[in-house]
Amino acid sequence: MTLDAVLARIDDDLPQALDRLMELLRIPSISTDPAYKPDCARAADWLVADLQALGFEATSRPTPGHPMVVAHGGDGTGRHLLFYGHYDVQPVDPLNLWDRDPFDPQVETTAKGKVIRGRGSSDDKGQLMTFLEACRAWKAVHGTLPGKLTIFLEGEEESGSPSLIPFMRDNAEELKADLALICDTGLFEDAVPAITTMLRGLCKTEFTLKAANRDLHSGMYGGLARNPIHVLTRILAGLHDDQGRVQVPGFYDDVAELPDSLRQQWQSLSFDHAKYLGDVGLSIPSGESDRTPLEMIWSRPTAEVNGIWGGYTGAGFKTVLPSEANAKVSFRLVSAQDPAKIIPAFRAWAEAQLPADCEILWHDGIEGAPASVMEIGDPAFELARQALTAEWGRPAAFVGAGGSIPIAGYFKTILGMDAMLIGFGRDDDNIHSPNEKYDLECFHKGIRSWARVLARLA
Repeated sequence: MTLDAVLARIDDDLPQALDRLMELLRIPSISTDPAYKPDCARAADWLVADLQALGFEATSRPTPGHPMVVAHGGDGTGRHLLFYGHYDVQPVDPLNLWDRDPFDPQVETTAKGKVIRGRGSSDDKGQLMTFLEACRAWKAVHGTLPGKLTIFLEGEEESGSPSLIPFMRDNAEELKADLALICDTGLFEDAVPAITTMLRGLCKTEFTLKAANRDLHSGMYGGLARNPIHVLTRILAGLHDDQGRVQVPGFYDDVAELPDSLRQQWQSLSFDHAKYLGDVGLSIPSGESDRTPLEMIWSRPTAEVNGIWGGYTGAGFKTVLPSEANAKVSFRLVSAQDPAKIIPAFRAWAEAQLPADCEILWHDGIEGAPASVMEIGDPAFELARQALTAEWGRPAAFVGAGGSIPIAGYFKTILGMDAMLIGFGRDDDNIHSPNEKYDLECFHKGIRSWARVLARLA
């Protein structure tokens, strides 16, 4: 009955929860523009005051950039949970493409239902407030906050998080918990509640392939001198075989097979890859021919050529044999793949294919981050999945993400804990774009979802 009372409180308090969100949305906390530095501090202070009103011990912590908000609360029982969100937002340019002032948020009625329109409504202030509002309802019903909670809110996520790693390292003992909760993701295909349990990592390299010591006249040297563009494209074309497998030796050594239970769950999602590709003008899946589309974008590694150039590319024609050709290559990593192994292996593979009179100059060091794979054997993940299923009325899923969410990896490498990524955004929320919105249903059910998760975990 106590959970029912919390959910009823959330329903009754929704207008007031909206008012609080609107107040936070009116603060133009654009982290990347120095002109908005006072506004970022104001947003941090607003959150500190709200958390203190909820009974947290909350402070705004200075950094070389924008403040971090750290708060502690709860009765100290059960799992220690850390909730992460970010209060900074993207710039609003071009302003003329907005239908209204981006920092004058309103609830609008659309063909798909009511939405909260304004910068930060989905990314990430609306999502952040779903958790705080769940805590507020819990406190109103029980008189205490649920379990043992740490709140960690960042003000630089949209500008590369330059202060995040130093702050986490300097305050590691204070921030460590049993499990991190992150609300900066979305529903699967706009409808299925999801917990992201694996994130691909990324590493990259840029290089120049050189041949002659200057550009050559193609009439005088064509057919006799080596053309570095020919060499470069031949090497890059050999990066995959006819089945889509990467040909760099040892590339798959640290790639784990997907558990059958997870593969079956993904299959049950009935992912429409034809529509997914059709939306961008494509129709036939590429990549590994023996893998499903969801496996390829969530749990399989990639090797991609992100840029290639050389020779004369201006207007008209210049008949030269260029002296060099250039490329940018990146790898999405999964499982235990290590950037420190993948990049040297690729470089050795490429150099082994060089003909006489050619060399490769590598322009960067070895940079990148490994994949993040959560331990879903932890009972907390199944408990949270059951909580989301109960709220949304359809089975929640453990999903992957083709891209990277750095904070999840930092929780693992710096604080030694897994992160549970639960979010309620939709694909058409226009995050980072004009006319950003957050569905009122997602805000409301997001609050209720966190209350159910806290009831099971805390």
